[in-house]
Amino acid sequence: MRRIDFYKTASGVSPVEEFLDTLSDAQTKKILWVMKLVRELNPVPSQYFTKLVNADDIWEVRVQIGGNIFRLLGFIEGDRLVILTNGFQKKTQKTPRREIELAESRKREHQGREVINNG
Repeated sequence: MRRIDFYKTASGVSPVEEFLDTLSDAQTKKILWVMKLVRELNPVPSQYFTKLVNADDIWEVRVQIGGNIFRLLGFIEGDRLVILTNGFQKKTQKTPRREIELAESRKREHQGREVINNG
């Protein structure tokens, strides 16, 4: 089983929690259901969880609710820990480059803090 954590800024803010707070109860419930699949299934079907190409080891949790498509981006740390960095509603075919770059930036920042804390 994988563990899923939400990235937190240096000041303790969780952008993923803030994103989830903007959604309806039904949307949040479906996203939590998909996160449970990511946590428990091995392998996770690619319709729910896939590694992005042309990104620095960024993974995408994929959720579709009716006509709405949501994505949570993050990275894998160690063997069983997924850290989600940001979420957004997808409105185009391709994942927006700025969202990928945000996830990559937060990954670097998180890993830098981990080195300092564990060094």
